[in-house]
Amino acid sequence: MIETMENLVIPKHIAIILDGNGRWAKARKLPRKMGHAEGCKTVEKTVEDAARLGVEYLTVYGFSTENWKRSEEEVGALMQLFRYYMKRLLKVAKKNNVRVKMIGDKRRFAQDIIDGINALEEETKDNTGLTFVIAVNYGGRDEIRRATIKLAEDVKEGKLEPEQITEDTIKGYLDTATIPDPDLLIRTSGEFRLSNYLLWQCAYTEFYVTDVLWPDFNKEELIRAIYDYNKRDRRFGGRNEKEEK
Repeated sequence: MIETMENLVIPKHIAIILDGNGRWAKARKLPRKMGHAEGCKTVEKTVEDAARLGVEYLTVYGFSTENWKRSEEEVGALMQLFRYYMKRLLKVAKKNNVRVKMIGDKRRFAQDIIDGINALEEETKDNTGLTFVIAVNYGGRDEIRRATIKLAEDVKEGKLEPEQITEDTIKGYLDTATIPDPDLLIRTSGEFRLSNYLLWQCAYTEFYVTDVLWPDFNKEELIRAIYDYNKRDRRFGGRNEKEEK
């Protein structure tokens, strides 16, 4: 039984699926965009909490490739919120020495959003604390598809021989090439699915699901997830020799 924070092994990389903004708003008879706005506030607090706990990488699912299927009104509201949030995030990043990185295909966004993403990454690139990764217009299958195209182009151009392709080679073509795989994946709102999130990277990630809706997620819930992570026996496909003796 872990009794103090000093006994906790802090995951190096935590990934989160931020689920439940719409249900949070509906329960309060508010428009969905209010749930998303409240969810952004929770992201800010979680970045600060994770940084203070010693997490090195925090990756959140901000906007998926499938989210474009939502109503034009909701997508438009999300884009406006994203514009506002990028400015807020820069202040949070500077205050907490956080480096910000975006993964996903930026090309579908309006030019001002692309410029904002580029500026946010550039202005925080020298920060040495937590690396905060936001997956926007991101889908695990789309990421693998884009990586495969680049890999095939390099083979075609003679830069790489097919027999030279290893798992590390493939990883180098992914959006997360410079980021370690997640140790812990947290999903809020009680859903048990990956939703096309970090499909390659989560091969040996520990999963933690909570019924808490994302806007209600807080430091206490984060620590509870880390406590649960500390109970896991991570064998990566191997055997625990101590248990077998």
